[in-house]
This record gives sequence, C-alpha cells and structure tokens, in this order.
Amino acid sequence: MTLGTKIAWDDTVLPFQLDLPDMRGRVARLDGVLDGILKQHDYPTVVEALVAEMALLTALIGQTIGLRWKLSLQVQSKGAVRMIATDYYAPQIEGEPARIRAYASFDRDRLTDGAPFDQVGEGYFAILIDQGKGTQPYQGITPLAGGSLSACAEAYFAQSEQLPTRFQLRFGKSIEPGVPEHWRAGGVMLQHMPKASPFAAGGPGSGDILTAADLVDGAEGENWNRVNILLDTVEDLELIGPALPPTDLLVRLFHEEQPRVYDAQSVRFGCTCSEERVRQSLSIYSAKDIGHMTTDEGTVTADCQFCGAHYVLDPASVGFEADQGD
Repeated sequence: MTLGTKIAWDDTVLPFQLDLPDMRGRVARLDGVLDGILKQHDYPTVVEALVAEMALLTALIGQTIGLRWKLSLQVQSKGAVRMIATDYYAPQIEGEPARIRAYASFDRDRLTDGAPFDQVGEGYFAILIDQGKGTQPYQGITPLAGGSLSACAEAYFAQSEQLPTRFQLRFGKSIEPGVPEHWRAGGVMLQHMPKASPFAAGGPGSGDILTAADLVDGAEGENWNRVNILLDTVEDLELIGPALPPTDLLVRLFHEEQPRVYDAQSVRFGCTCSEERVRQSLSIYSAKDIGHMTTDEGTVTADCQFCGAHYVLDPASVGFEADQGD
C-alpha cells in the first residue's frame, strides 16, 4: 500500500551535536516503518500508540550505540498491555538501513478509555544490547513509572548509565486527502555528553530512581536546563509534520547552541524470522514433544509474532531426533 509521496527525511534518524553546551542528540521521523509494523496486527488504537512510541524510542536509542548487532526494548507489565517488544538491527554494511520490528501482547477486555500509558501497570522497562556471537549480552531495567514510555527511558539512562537524557516525542494518525490514514511519529533525543568517567558519583540515595537533575549541577546544570527549555518549545507539527526538515528544526530550536549535524541513518521495517530459525527453535524438542505440537492436518506450524509470517513444517523434519538414522 502506498502512503503517498515519500518525504526525503521520513524513516531516518539524524545525529547532531550542540557544541556550546556539549550535548549530543538525534532527530527521528518514522512513517513507513510504523506502517510496516502496525499493518501486521489488528491492534486497538491505544495499543498502536504504545507500539509507535516504543518504536520511536528504539530508533533514537539504537542509533546512539556503537552497535554491531541488536538493541531490544521491552515492557513487561501486569496491566492490560502485558508486553511490548522491539528490536533494532544495526546495518551490516555501511549505507544500508537499520531494521526495526515490534509487537505487543495485551488483554483486549482490560483496555480502558484512558491514556496509552494507563494501559500498562506495575512492571519494568528494559533495554538489552546484544553485540553478537562471542559477546555477553547486557540488560538494564527500570520500573514502569513517570507517565510515559519516554519517561521510563529517561529514568533508565539516568539510573543505569548516569547520562542525563531527555526525549520529546509525538506520534499520531496522519489524515491527508487521497492518502490512507496511517501513523506518523517524530522525536528528539538529547543527552549530556559523558565526562571522562562514564559514571557520576553519588545520587539521590534512599533507593530513589535517579533523574537527569541528579547528574548535573553548576554550569552544566544551567546548560542542561536552558537546552531543555528550548526543546520544550517544539510543536507537534514540527516533529511529525511533513513540511519541516530535521536540519531546519534544529536551527529553529538551538541556533545559539551551534548545532552540527552528521549523516542521517535510514531505517525500515524488517524481520529476521526464517524457516531455518524456526527449525532451530524446535530442535530442543523430542519426537514425543513434536507429536503434541502436530496439528490434525499432520503438520507443525509456527507464526512470527513480529511480522505475521506463517510456517508449516513436516513433523518428521524437526526436533532433536529428526536427523537420527539419516
């Protein structure tokens, strides 16, 4: 389905740096990526909003990391939306787009008319970094709190990375004449550059969750507050509308801070599922286990929760006993 003429800066993440206050950031615009993610599922609007926010966070955070393979964001909750999972796959070849995929698990009967974040309850927000074979995956978590998924991400960076971080995100359905209704999202991520030591001393104590304000003081604190005040002037259409290029947005917001931009990274929807991966996942099961999974039609089936791909396999060809006697 074509969603109208593609804008040059759609589905891109633009890195930038503010030289005077020593901060870095990203501007992201998502359009086709969200369509690729959401058209795979029949999510209620409130769930689509959470998935859109999570995908936008994933694009912004994934582009800040010197990533060789995969960044994952997860929400696990006791609320109506039980889980949201996203993956960001770094480009394997320079010039190729990064890939993002996402899905949500929820109880439709428990959804309310409240705000998207009201649909998640007690739980945690997690960031997982996997640099590939031969490395130890990293995981950091923070409680679900603050009124939005972006607030959870800010708390994660303050608590786990000691990096003052701020997000301004917008997402919603775009209605244009002659174009099917679809989701668009845009956002800015700001981070105070780390000192020589990546960890700040001290903290609020008493088991409280750290915030950006706990990590900067003096002149650094004044710079951080000033830039955040400027960021707060951003308007919805400046973030998600089609008219304002990200470079112009940065000049409008931060011209006195001397913004410098770098090469934009394109992103697209992409899934890594395959029949081979399904077979690998089934290789831990015995022939008896596979028998319990076999349908009345005599096949073993598997569905990808991310992209909806449906796999139909011969039960004799899967499981750890499949190759015996060959």
